[in-house]
Amino acid sequence: MSRCETPADSPGLPKSREGDPVFAEPWQAQAFAMTVRLHERGVFTWGEWAEALSREVHRPARAADGADYFDCWVAALSSLLAERGVASEAEQAALSDRWARAAEATPHGKPILLENAADQDQSPFSPCRSGLDVD
Repeated sequence: MSRCETPADSPGLPKSREGDPVFAEPWQAQAFAMTVRLHERGVFTWGEWAEALSREVHRPARAADGADYFDCWVAALSSLLAERGVASEAEQAALSDRWARAAEATPHGKPILLENAADQDQSPFSPCRSGLDVD
């Protein structure tokens, strides 16, 4: 990978004075890490990723101040996962809904576990089904 093709050099990625990625929220770092890992596993090339992210970043309804950069990041990742057959939009939505139900069912101060969702066996999404080793 050349310097301009590394994940940390993605245009628009917030950086510290030292040039390291900066994340305002843990989910942003997780989205970044998942993207890098899926790229490393061959799910998509970095060029394909850059194209998907560019589509999201340049959509008309985007926040002028760039505050939604990581929302664009997640939308691009979601699109690529659907395009590659890893997880359809419906599967992603179902899993997101399950996480929301699990969060609602979890007592304050306790870890949110997917099995806390009331209908834990209803989700069609399984990481194993995708054939990806997501270690």
